[in-house]
Amino acid sequence: MAKSEYTAESIKVLEGLEGVRKRPAMYIGSTGKDGLHHLVYEIVDNSVDEALVGYCKNINVSLNKDGSVTVGDDGRGIPVDIHPKFKKPAVEIAFTKLHAGGKFDKKSYAISGGLHGVGMSCVNALSKKMIVEIRTGGKVYTQEYSRGKTKTKLKVVGKCGKDETGTKTIFWPDPEIFSVLDFDYQVLETRFREIAFLNAGLKIKLRDENKNKKEEFFASGGLIEFVKWINKSKEVLHKPIYFKREIKGTIIEVSIQYNSGYRESIFGFVNTINTVEGGTHISGFKTALTRVINDYLRKKGNGKNGSSILGDDAREGITAIISIKISEPQFEGQTKTKLGNSEIKGFVDSIVTSALGEFFEENPSIAKRVTSKALDSAKARLAAKKAKDLVRRKNAFSLGGLPGKLSDCSSKKTETTELYIVEGESAGGSSRQARNKEFQAILPLKGKILNVEKANPAKALSSEEITNMITAIGTGVGEQFNLEKLRYGKIVLMADADVDGEHIKTLLLTFFFRFMPELIKKGYIYAAMPPLYRVRKRKDYYVYSDEELKKTVEKLGTSNVTRFKGLGEMSLTQLWDTTMNPKTRKIKKIYIQDAVEADRVFSMLMGDDVQGRKEFIAENAKEAQLDI
Repeated sequence: MAKSEYTAESIKVLEGLEGVRKRPAMYIGSTGKDGLHHLVYEIVDNSVDEALVGYCKNINVSLNKDGSVTVGDDGRGIPVDIHPKFKKPAVEIAFTKLHAGGKFDKKSYAISGGLHGVGMSCVNALSKKMIVEIRTGGKVYTQEYSRGKTKTKLKVVGKCGKDETGTKTIFWPDPEIFSVLDFDYQVLETRFREIAFLNAGLKIKLRDENKNKKEEFFASGGLIEFVKWINKSKEVLHKPIYFKREIKGTIIEVSIQYNSGYRESIFGFVNTINTVEGGTHISGFKTALTRVINDYLRKKGNGKNGSSILGDDAREGITAIISIKISEPQFEGQTKTKLGNSEIKGFVDSIVTSALGEFFEENPSIAKRVTSKALDSAKARLAAKKAKDLVRRKNAFSLGGLPGKLSDCSSKKTETTELYIVEGESAGGSSRQARNKEFQAILPLKGKILNVEKANPAKALSSEEITNMITAIGTGVGEQFNLEKLRYGKIVLMADADVDGEHIKTLLLTFFFRFMPELIKKGYIYAAMPPLYRVRKRKDYYVYSDEELKKTVEKLGTSNVTRFKGLGEMSLTQLWDTTMNPKTRKIKKIYIQDAVEADRVFSMLMGDDVQGRKEFIAENAKEAQLDI
């Protein structure tokens, strides 16, 4: 492809920029933390699109001390010649018109991940100031914008080498739009690491001038390095399986590595976008994987009596990355969380069936390990089914099939009801008396539940505490999970505000992440935040941290301070006012920032990687209040 093909005529305009500032959430998801970071992704995705078509090798991102972000690349540089229709420089059209960009001209970008021209103009509309600098044709051009409008004319400000090309964008997020303006280094680090893995040979540098931190992301091995990185705290069964094929213009790239654990970790990407809700590419992969393993077992005579393993069996312990590159992706939702192209299911199914089947024939030792694990999983599944049947029979003797320990609420309206999962019998008794019986249900636990990261599903599902939770919540688990059967609008994890309480919450979160991840993704899981101290001066002040205590005591000028050792020590009125009353309590919604990173962190924190756990704790000790 000649560079001259990317000209002003490549920039197609669909409509103006109206409405972005009035309804920003429609375009970037939210005006909070997620939306703020989405601005960076949109600009970086434009640079990645240049890499996808072979013109960009380096991307530099800087979080600056003045609150701005700089994104620079060595791609072709946005065209600066005059647009034939609008009689303005093409770069100005791209930054000030919605749905304007080279993504609509398939000669310029056969594959792209940006928001189809929405990206740059949206970032402009939501920035109080924005500067673009372009190097092309031996000259350096610059132009300034503000809140979606042009502030200066495009002008030449210097010279550069004739072969020196690229685009640098600096933007300042608008405080009139965003509720937060501080960028999270860790969130960007996670995204850029993924991009580097998905684009072998692309180098991304991230620098935070405020925290004096910097990191470089580069993966010459691409997806093979990706699965190794996810599995680095796990015991793996074989070297990564890798193949890359093209079918009707769609590039399908897959890497697979099984570990000795029981969890399924399958991640899909479309044009480097993480499709966290899956889609047709994931469906095609799962279908093919189960078929290939069953075919291999039958050929080798291990499929006794014609019986076959199920999808869950085939995927036990798998880590897989499915990355596809497609010219016309159809995403469900503006923020691209699910792929909808119906033809892709067949494409992926066909490629995986062929390539994985060939790999098994050529690597019988790996094929044997994978298929043996699937057979072991099938045996465990049958054992788990017996355990679940036993639970169902046992529950039939309790009222309404619900656990006997559950103190249910009277309301049956899911949207207004709350289930408190409470640590300990004494705290359970207190919360049962303090609650509002109309909409709050209480399920007490006998202390710490089983660590499901280290237990096989059969053992987990035969645990009384875990089956009580599953029964009370109502959705079922795994492939039987049905969100429509959810019995409560909020599931609140309530434990003492100490180290043991945090451990119990982590065990519970591990259970939900592994068995009911949709409840976290859809925002149904919360953590109660009981106070650590009560400070009394004429009235009671409740304090939630040691730092807050120091400030409160200094402000009030008093030392009459009570330390709460546990939930059971509070009076019923205190427990209601501080932790359970929707009007006065503090409560934290649990969310998954990034599924890939969450999977790795849960495996490392709750698995057998002692050294990794020590390093993580040492690195994050100063930032103990982590969002999952």
